[in-house]
Amino acid sequence: MSLLVPFDGSTLATQALERASTFGDFLEEEVVVVTVIPDDEEYARNRGWISDGEPFDPEAIAAGLQSRVEDVDSEATYRVERVSSDEPTATATTNVVREIRRVAGEIEASVVFIGSENAGSVIVPQSSVGSPVASDHRYDVYVVRESGRETGEVTDINSMTS
Repeated sequence: MSLLVPFDGSTLATQALERASTFGDFLEEEVVVVTVIPDDEEYARNRGWISDGEPFDPEAIAAGLQSRVEDVDSEATYRVERVSSDEPTATATTNVVREIRRVAGEIEASVVFIGSENAGSVIVPQSSVGSPVASDHRYDVYVVRESGRETGEVTDINSMTS
């Protein structure tokens, strides 16, 4: 069994990787990080993988994201999966979701760590992979929804006052 982290380089995906790495160390399970790159230049721009005027180069995108993964967890297994936008009725996001779910099944993921503000929400943007990946019942899901949330200081755990 493995822990899977879909990774797009976002702050929430990075925090999901951090949490998966902690769990992986504790549970002695392999952490597998997957980046799915559709052959869709607009998708890459919307994710901040390339800027305006910069050419769409999937290999450069993959190398940059791999470097970010290694900065967080140098022992994680990093995979890049490419998906085609040939299917006329599927969006790039749909193809990314399918690929993440395929990889989760292939590696027999016990938990998928998702960094998504929208996973599990009633209203879900069409561009989010969080909710569709979270709906698969073959694995548990750990969702990181907020980055750097301030929780306040707890001074006395037994006290009723804060």
